[in-house]
Amino acid sequence: MKKIIPIFFTIDAGYAPYLSVAIASLIDNASPDYNYHIHVVYESITEEAMQKLKTLETENAKIIFTEMKEGLEDITNRKENLLRTDFFTLTIYFRIFIPTMFPEYDKAIYIDSDTCIPGDISRLYNINLGDHLFGGCNDISCEDNPILCEYFANNAGANIKEYINSGVLLMNMQKLREVAFAKHFLYLLNKYHFDTVCPDQDYINAMAYGKILHLPNEWDAMPTNGKKVFAHPQIVHYNLFFKPWHYDNVDYEEYFWKYANESLFKEDILKEKENFTQKDKEEDAKTLENLVNRASFIMHNEITFKKIFENGIEKRF
Repeated sequence: MKKIIPIFFTIDAGYAPYLSVAIASLIDNASPDYNYHIHVVYESITEEAMQKLKTLETENAKIIFTEMKEGLEDITNRKENLLRTDFFTLTIYFRIFIPTMFPEYDKAIYIDSDTCIPGDISRLYNINLGDHLFGGCNDISCEDNPILCEYFANNAGANIKEYINSGVLLMNMQKLREVAFAKHFLYLLNKYHFDTVCPDQDYINAMAYGKILHLPNEWDAMPTNGKKVFAHPQIVHYNLFFKPWHYDNVDYEEYFWKYANESLFKEDILKEKENFTQKDKEEDAKTLENLVNRASFIMHNEITFKKIFENGIEKRF
């Protein structure tokens, strides 16, 4: 009997077209020596979208949909919970609750939906986590921005070489349940309401600092305007504003379009790109500027992750 590898994606209805690319590429490149349970944890999704995604199933890859019903009423649309400072979505927090929602798994992979997976996902799963809570890759998309680097160091308390991107996570599900990670996250969120520009990501880095296994960056290769391109990316993550369905000449766009052109959502993806205007691009640039400005302000707050942990007010795991 083949070993099961569980992989999780979290989405709302708008991301189904891009999730089709992530899932199709994952299945196409995965080792046939395993069975794959691909869990889609959703806030909202249409029946039509679910049926289209289900067509990607193969003999050794099953797609399972689960509506998010965890008690997230405490995570509200406050400024400190905004992603990139410009919009609120609960889906970014879902990954924190996966271990408690799925107690049948001791280990799992979480992947953002704005990805393409040209590597064999079983190789990531088989990395030994030891006693670490997470495995993740450095957030290379921010390496050349000194303000964001300073923000990570002074707010989350992790320098840029230690700070991971939460878009790809190897999760020690058993250990995360043992330490009650999700419960402690809600405790910190509701007690301190930390200001952040990367809400779930900052919490994960701050809370699990010292318990994160750093993985080769090919497992979370992000476009950087050509500054750092990997010859053989294993997972491509179109992070922040570098979306091939919005812009031309994005690093690694060939991986995306290989599967997007075969997707049942192809027309939706092409329409999204066609309708993405110059004004939208200007708004992206303005949002990035606002993100950096807000990060510059937040790092000097009286209450930060770094201060409450390093001063012994709260304990890390």
